Amino acid sequence: MHRITVFKVFVSDQDQARRFYVERLGFEVAEDERLGDYRWLLVRAPGDAGCAINLELAKTPEERALVGKQGAGKPLFGVETDDCRRDFAALRSRGVKFDGDPAVMPYGTGATLEDLYGNKIYLNEEPK
Repeated sequence: MHRITVFKVFVSDQDQARRFYVERLGFEVAEDERLGDYRWLLVRAPGDAGCAINLELAKTPEERALVGKQGAGKPLFGVETDDCRRDFAALRSRGVKFDGDPAVMPYGTGATLEDLYGNKIYLNEEPK
């Protein structure tokens, strides 16, 4: 194994999820393709061609039950920044909800945000 390339986040509405991840979080669309009645929708952090998030439409009862709960109340994934406080202010101005202000920890300065369904995402700046 070499690296993680794609991971799945179940969503209730792919158009709504795409708008949130792109317009509010600043991600970019990596792929958005129709394969028959299936939609393959990938977003990624700008400039990060190594890993993408598959915004997968939840169809079964089991999948719908996971929407917003895939991390069980903990961060589902983390994103790296070079300035946590700057990005915190920018994201909050675009309506992104945070659990609190950035905090300095031994592993960096970070804050936990929520996507439109309540999945937690950790924004982290490595210690200097």
